Amino acid sequence: MSYRVVLLCGALAACLGGTCQAGIEATDSGIQVRAPTVPAPTRGMTMAEVTAKFGEPATKRAAVGKPPITRWEYPGFVVVFEYDHVVDAVAL
Repeated sequence: MSYRVVLLCGALAACLGGTCQAGIEATDSGIQVRAPTVPAPTRGMTMAEVTAKFGEPATKRAAVGKPPITRWEYPGFVVVFEYDHVVDAVAL
């Protein structure tokens, strides 16, 4: 198995784990990261700011744990909140 396949499999596994915000592709010179093409909320935005800018999400998952972590799902991205502030936004 070539190093490109191994690196690509690792990168895809990381994406499936929810840590990937940009596109990843293998090239002859190695791995290249593309900027996300879908606009998404930035870290620190409040729930009210996200709703005002992006509208209501398709799905709102209930908060779990302490501190409470909430997930909102939009067609092109998922937003993760801690209390009412964005922790991360992951492009799909």
